Amino acid sequence: MKIVIAGAGAIGGYIGARLAQAGADVTLFARGPHLQAMRERGLRVEGPDGRFEVRPQVTAALDTVGKVDVVFLGVKAHSLSDLAPRLPPMFHADTVVVSTQNGIPWWYFQQHGGEFEGLSLERVDPGEVIASAIEPSRVIGSIAYFSTEIEAPGVIRHIEGSRLAIGEPDGTKSERCARIARVLIAAGLRCPVTTKLRQEIWVKLLGNISFNPISALTGATLVRIAEHPEASTLVRDVMTETVAVANRLGIELPISIDQRIAGAAKVGEHKTSMLQDVEAGRPMELEAVVGASIELGERLGIPMPATRAVYACAALLNDRLALRGGR
Repeated sequence: MKIVIAGAGAIGGYIGARLAQAGADVTLFARGPHLQAMRERGLRVEGPDGRFEVRPQVTAALDTVGKVDVVFLGVKAHSLSDLAPRLPPMFHADTVVVSTQNGIPWWYFQQHGGEFEGLSLERVDPGEVIASAIEPSRVIGSIAYFSTEIEAPGVIRHIEGSRLAIGEPDGTKSERCARIARVLIAAGLRCPVTTKLRQEIWVKLLGNISFNPISALTGATLVRIAEHPEASTLVRDVMTETVAVANRLGIELPISIDQRIAGAAKVGEHKTSMLQDVEAGRPMELEAVVGASIELGERLGIPMPATRAVYACAALLNDRLALRGGR
């Protein structure tokens, strides 16, 4: 199985490092100092179970890779519009594309069925650029349940977790999912194949839509937010609005809001991905996580005042980050 990690950041880089350690045929796509460091010194992973180093194949040019069997999308959701049009030269008839982005993915309403079949969210896929480049039949969804961050160029810190759930958007079990799962399990990851992919997306989103932007705005870790009386009340309000949207789409969440907040608190002094982005001066993955939910609320006639308030403040911060980065 020939694999490309299209975006070897914290999540994609960790997956790629594990695959390379297991001897898989994997190429990591990256740019800038991170790419240079991997070329010169390889990729090092530091974690609670120790450290390991690999010398994976790396590239800054996807058009030189050739045809591959699996593409893992490791970039943030807001970078997919730029990346997606460069992927088709790597596709053969059966190439699979595995999305790893947080929030509501561009493919969410593909093979969905019912009144929302084919719905495109402008905040996730402006102009349907991503959907035009990646056919629905190629897509496998995934939800990452592990925490990683780029500690320095060429160095990824693995904080906790090892689970990457994957599944078909139409809810079926497939041989291609089973094949990918076997490769990831051989690389030391837990990789269950789920038939309830959309339900799992909303369970994860419930935490991301509330804790992530609040942490970015305040600099607080998960446990600090969960234990703060006023902040935890705001988290609960945002979660309540999000559950209303999910329910309207036919999703019944298998976990309560109390359980979701308690679960976040147990993670402890963890910095969310959005807080990591702010500290690194990078734009946040705001639209796919928060903006898309608000767009759905508007379409469905569901008021989301708490979510809108958090979004407005986080969007202003995101604009400042973009200006500082010269974007």
